[in-house]
Amino acid sequence: MNPTATLLPRTLPWAGALALLLGAAGPVGAQTTPPTQPPAGTLAASQVATGPWTLQRAIDYALEHNLTVRQNQLTAENGSAVLRQSKAALLPTANLNGSQTWNYGQSVNPLTFEFQNQTTRSNNFSGATQVTLFQGFQLRNTIKRNTLDYQASLGDIQKSRNDLSLNIASQFLQLVLSEELIRSNQARLNSTQQQVERTQKLLKAGSVAESNLLDSQAQLASDELSVITAQNQRDIARLQLMQLMNLDEASQGGFQIQVPELADPDEQAPLSEDPAATYQTALTLLPEIKTAELRVRSAEATVDVARGAYLPRLVFGGSVFTGYSSARTVTSVGSDSTARKTTFFVEQPGGGPVIPLNVLLYQRNTTVLSQRYWDQLDQNLGRQLQFSLNIPILNGLQVRTNVQRSLIGVQQARLNAEQVRLTLRQNIQQAYADALAAQRQFGASRRQVEALTTAYRNAEIRFNNGLLNGTEFNIAKNNLATAESTMIQNKYQFIFRRKVLDFYQGRPLAL
Repeated sequence: MNPTATLLPRTLPWAGALALLLGAAGPVGAQTTPPTQPPAGTLAASQVATGPWTLQRAIDYALEHNLTVRQNQLTAENGSAVLRQSKAALLPTANLNGSQTWNYGQSVNPLTFEFQNQTTRSNNFSGATQVTLFQGFQLRNTIKRNTLDYQASLGDIQKSRNDLSLNIASQFLQLVLSEELIRSNQARLNSTQQQVERTQKLLKAGSVAESNLLDSQAQLASDELSVITAQNQRDIARLQLMQLMNLDEASQGGFQIQVPELADPDEQAPLSEDPAATYQTALTLLPEIKTAELRVRSAEATVDVARGAYLPRLVFGGSVFTGYSSARTVTSVGSDSTARKTTFFVEQPGGGPVIPLNVLLYQRNTTVLSQRYWDQLDQNLGRQLQFSLNIPILNGLQVRTNVQRSLIGVQQARLNAEQVRLTLRQNIQQAYADALAAQRQFGASRRQVEALTTAYRNAEIRFNNGLLNGTEFNIAKNNLATAESTMIQNKYQFIFRRKVLDFYQGRPLAL
């Protein structure tokens, strides 16, 4: 079994790719959301990508330039805007309206409501305000729900930052591992090259058979292939790290990391962490736990919003309106007058004949004019106050259906929160088991390397003296190479597993 198959938690989505890079055999287990890091400190300022990159510098740069983190920040900003809008819904609404209309032919005068057959121009102006006095507490419950959603979105930002930090640490260690494998394979290649040169001299002296030289040359070709394979893995690991960091093209050419000094697992104290205690600590630190709980409370607030539709709605409103019509006229009485002759017939007392009586009457002259614009606006001014009460009785069972759906949403949110906690506990248990196994495997691998090193030196002496053929010597050498590679990989498995456990306990990611 290749020990590199357990370098990363099986539930991490990037475990499969990294396991393949390390030469892991067999499929990676079920994948879920990776564990996240407790809230980190303030981001470092934007920095120029020059010189070797440390792990902390790579994390800071990635957090500042990663697109997923930016998307989550925009999502949180959108949630903040939604929250402000729900708070503003408690305020009264106020609107002004104005219109200008031309009527041709038969129409109704908008001010006198009389039919007329003429071309008129009219203006209507109004201002209205409205405030909701009671709406089943829906407005306040909506504010409560949106506040919880906004807080949850802030947790999503922190979770994406923590996920990215852990991914960067994983890929950084993968690059360090690749560099060490290159050095190991290059050392074996140099040793094989020297062995070929010695074998050539021994062959010329007649001390060994030609088959020994052929076997050494074949081993040299295999070692060259191992170096090239390790270099390819190093290049892929570097590329993936730069992609995670979203490094610009100008900085990719000279990208190098600062290789830290990492102690071997057997030089460190045995694992003493209690998975149960680590789980309890992680529950108080990881943002996804708090986010899941906030979304449960948000779902419960959604139920309260839906139930509020059962209650009556009381709204108070007021408006002011006025208007103007070109068809409206006024009669103007002039200062001059016109004399008019009028005849009256007067009956005689006692039944005598009717006597005509001519009387001269004076009547003032009048003129019909269109009423002035501002006079109409002043005279047509009207005001209105209104209370509106809406009592829901039957609306196609919409309210009841919405309440049932929101109750189901609460159950889904609770199950999701339980799944998040379950995944966290499983990840901690798996990380602890893998770290303990990697530490034990490293100790066994080191003892194996020590034993195979002694066997290889003995085989080399025998091979140089012609007492061992090339095939058996190459087998001894390849066994040692495999053991050394396994020991190196076990070392980095343990380092990463240990960092994962530190991560769950609130310690920063540092090498």
